[in-house]
Amino acid sequence: MIAETALSFVRARPGMKARLGNALRAIGYDSTDWSRVEMYRQCFAFVERLGPRDLDVVEISAGPQWSRNFRFRSYTGTSYPDFDICSQTLPARFDLVIADQVFEHLKWPYRAARNVFAMLRPGGHFLITVPFLVRVHKSPIDCCRWTEDGLFYFLQECGFPADGIVTAAWGNRACLVANLKKWRKRGFFGSLANEPDFPVVVWAFARKPQDRPEPSPDNATAKG
Repeated sequence: MIAETALSFVRARPGMKARLGNALRAIGYDSTDWSRVEMYRQCFAFVERLGPRDLDVVEISAGPQWSRNFRFRSYTGTSYPDFDICSQTLPARFDLVIADQVFEHLKWPYRAARNVFAMLRPGGHFLITVPFLVRVHKSPIDCCRWTEDGLFYFLQECGFPADGIVTAAWGNRACLVANLKKWRKRGFFGSLANEPDFPVVVWAFARKPQDRPEPSPDNATAKG
């Protein structure tokens, strides 16, 4: 009870939270969610390769990670339900659309991904991350899970060509068990060894082709 009260106190004060996070990192404590450490490492590296200062970016249901870690040419953060990606698009077009741990909560993910496709410039990228082996967490609802293969074919059905999609996943049994009741930080000792049969989180990078083909389920092709 005391620990929960202390955590609530810190979370309600962003400045204090940032200072505490810096202090913990200085002594080797990783305050990142254990399940997302490797995901963010690889996703951040992908964005760096794109050249963030040359990118116009929109994040669906924005969180702090991306705007805090990169200086984009422009960054637009949306929030739900003020902006509903299942039924809306923005008038602007973007080089990169980010959906970080969002699509599992959407009623209509296929509609949403087609709207993402429409908001991308030709040659633009969609970065999507989703959970797999984590407990149901309603925010306000929890609808879907994808494996790497599932995400690969899902993105094709929404208009992205197979040769423009790269998928990845990370997880291990220790992280899976640790997150059954609480969202665990990596801390001092959380193993980053990957056990492919226990993916806790899955992600993909998908590129819109230059010639703007219309999304259609008939565009889907076999993997490999």
